[in-house]
Amino acid sequence: MREKELILYRDFEDGRLLSDMIYLLENYENPEWKEEEKRALAYENLHGLLERGGEYGFSGNLWHCYLTNLLVNKENTYSKSCEIRGAIEGTINEAVLHDIEIIKELFDYDFTHLTETLRVKGFSMALDYHASSQESKIYNSRIRDRIMSLTARFEKAESAAKMKEYLTEFYKEYGVGKFGLHKAFRIQQKNEKVEIVPILNIAHVKLEDLVGYEIAKKKLIDNTQAFVQGKKANNCLLFGDAGTGKSSSIKAIANKYYEDGLRIIEIYKHQFHALNEVIAQIKNRNYKFIIYMDDLSFEEFEIEYKYLKAIIEGGLEKKPENILIYATSNRRHLIKESFADKEGRRDMLHASDTVQEKLSLVSRFGVTIFFSSPDKKEFETIVKILAERNNIEMDQQELLLEANKWELAHGGLSGRTAQQFIDYILGGSK
Repeated sequence: MREKELILYRDFEDGRLLSDMIYLLENYENPEWKEEEKRALAYENLHGLLERGGEYGFSGNLWHCYLTNLLVNKENTYSKSCEIRGAIEGTINEAVLHDIEIIKELFDYDFTHLTETLRVKGFSMALDYHASSQESKIYNSRIRDRIMSLTARFEKAESAAKMKEYLTEFYKEYGVGKFGLHKAFRIQQKNEKVEIVPILNIAHVKLEDLVGYEIAKKKLIDNTQAFVQGKKANNCLLFGDAGTGKSSSIKAIANKYYEDGLRIIEIYKHQFHALNEVIAQIKNRNYKFIIYMDDLSFEEFEIEYKYLKAIIEGGLEKKPENILIYATSNRRHLIKESFADKEGRRDMLHASDTVQEKLSLVSRFGVTIFFSSPDKKEFETIVKILAERNNIEMDQQELLLEANKWELAHGGLSGRTAQQFIDYILGGSK
């Protein structure tokens, strides 16, 4: 095995199993190595492959799936250059082909002699694995299927050059690593280190699922579409009453433009001090990033908004063109105002400056979109449409009567209340 000769594709994040497998392949015939230790490592590796089969939802040859998964997750100079853009020119292609030749040797390895020598008949389970219907714990089914499709192409590839071609196509179409394979992310801090980690199960909401708000949705779509197409676009503030679909609209945007390279990173108010580090990690990637702040608002004593203003305004460094900030809020002005702010106080020499300081954050969002609560007629329309979509067969007059009773007891007129009422009906409580 020539794994120590790898140039770009080395030091894999999930590389422990690879190292153990290669050690076994190189030494299973070594007479100085005890038989029970060889068999123990073989079964440990079998365990590792089956565990990954269950975690990732892979089927077929798990050794092949594992190697493919290493390649699609390896962020290096080549893979990051190819993500979204496709094949690149230069000497680096020679290094990649050199590495893929070594990976192909591992890919094509015949385990027959090893399993017969060590009497590990169970190893065949990993080479022809049938997954349960349980979904992957790591990927959604769409991503898992893409990796398995690439594995199937690798299995048919007659040369390392063909494998390299297929891998490069994958990078162009889907990207590489966590940013390529996932839509949405959150911030995690460990020992003062800021890490961007995937959100594994984002709701598959579509903009069409949000009844009404056509003008608001178009404004959001137009701004986001310009952004993913590399045109000028603005930071965006979605504000208005609770339960009107602001957060759902952001989720829908993440789903709609994922194939165009859009990624969403959710960050909370207490994490604003980490914004500079987050931006540093994503500004040179080929994806478009929306930094998403849900339910954004500040009390008078909170000063985190100053971090946000500084990030939006930018310093001496040019603002990255692949990053925008989208926020949702129930408040139009984000920062709570007092009567003292509005009227001015005699003991404050610059009361108007205080007001402007608080209001200036909103002006940093070039696009503001208002989501208002529906009136009774609009609420009833939403209920009827949702009932039809969910195949609820119920007398319309009775349906609306029950819906109006529900909203009176559960938060008033809103799209969220309408959806909760429909869920209540679907649950069989009525």
